[in-house]
Amino acid sequence: MRVADEDRQLSAKELETIILRKNRAHRNWDSEPIQDESFKPDTAKLRSFVRKAGLTWSNAAAALENLGLSVDGRLVNAARVFFAKPPTLTLRCAVFASTTSATILDQHDFTADILTLIDEAEKYVLKNILIGMRLDGLVRVDVPEINREALREAIINAFCHRDYRDRDEVRVAIYKDRVEIRNPGILMDGISLKTLKTGKVSRRRNPLIADLLRRIHLVEAWGRGIPLILDKAPDVHFSQVAGIFITEFPRPVPSKEIVSGAQSGAQSGTESRPESRPESRPESKVAMMIISSLVQKPLGKIEIARAIGHQSVSGELKKQILWLNEHGLIERTLPEKPNSRLQKYRLTEKGRRMIYEG
Repeated sequence: MRVADEDRQLSAKELETIILRKNRAHRNWDSEPIQDESFKPDTAKLRSFVRKAGLTWSNAAAALENLGLSVDGRLVNAARVFFAKPPTLTLRCAVFASTTSATILDQHDFTADILTLIDEAEKYVLKNILIGMRLDGLVRVDVPEINREALREAIINAFCHRDYRDRDEVRVAIYKDRVEIRNPGILMDGISLKTLKTGKVSRRRNPLIADLLRRIHLVEAWGRGIPLILDKAPDVHFSQVAGIFITEFPRPVPSKEIVSGAQSGAQSGTESRPESRPESRPESKVAMMIISSLVQKPLGKIEIARAIGHQSVSGELKKQILWLNEHGLIERTLPEKPNSRLQKYRLTEKGRRMIYEG
C-alpha cells in the first residue's frame, strides 16, 4: 500500500478489513465473521438449541461447527443473533390509542436472542388484541381476532429476513384498526410486492439464520411463509416505506352506529347500544358457538356445524343461524342469493363487539 511517497506493508488485520469491505455487497451478513474476537456464545442456549434441533451434543465447538457457525475457527454473525451473552437484539412494541401514533397507551422494549424475541412479540400482540373463543367438542379454544399462525409467521419473517446491517430494530405497532409488524430491509432485488403475493418466488437475505430456524421447524426450506400468511389472513397488506418492510393485519373496527349509540348513552346516563339490549343477545348455547366459529373468517352451514362439533346441519343449527341473521349479529356473504350453495355467513360489527365485550 502506498502512503504519500513511501510504500507500507499492510498488516494481516488491515488486509482482512479491506477484503471484507470489498466483498460485503456479495456476502450475507449472517455468514460474516464476528468482529469482536472476544465474543463467547451462551453455552446453555446453544445446548438447548442443539436439543431442539434433534442433534447430539458433544461440546460447544463441535456444535457451532456442525451448525455452520464456525468458519476457519471464527464465529459468524448468526451465532451472535442466537447465542450472544448478553443478548444484543432489540424488539420495540407499542399500543396506540387511535389509528395514528399520536398517543401511546403502552410501550415496551425487549432485549434478547432471536428466539426469545419472536415469542415476546407474539405474546405482546395477543395480550393487546381481542380474543374470542370457539368450542372444540367440550374444550374451549381461544380465537384471536388475527389468525395466530399468520401473525407468528409474519413475526418470524421479520426477524429472519430483516437487514441486520441496519441498526434499527423490529417493531410491533398495535393501532385501533390494524397491527403492523415492521422490519428494516425492503424486498431483495428481483422481488416486488406483486410477485411476493404470488408465493412463487422466495429469496433469503440471511440464509444461515433461515437454516437455523428451519432446523427447529420455525421456517421451511421451500419459503412457504408468505403463502401461509395469505392463506390464513387473506386481508393482510404488505408495503415498503423508507427502507422498512411492513406486514399489516387489519382489525375489526366498531361501526359508527354503535359508537354513536354508546356516546349518546353515556351522555344521557342510559344504555343505548343495541347489542346490549336483552332481546338482541342470544340465549342459546348453539348461537354463541356459531358466533365464536365465525371470528376468523366466513363459513358455510356445513363448515359451521363442523366447527362447533356437530356431525351435520341440524334443524336447531338452521334456527339459530336464522335468529342471528335477523338480529344483525351475522350476515350472508351473498345476500342477494340466500339459497346459493356458495352462501357463507360472517360476523357483523355488532356481532364482533358482542363476543369480545361479553
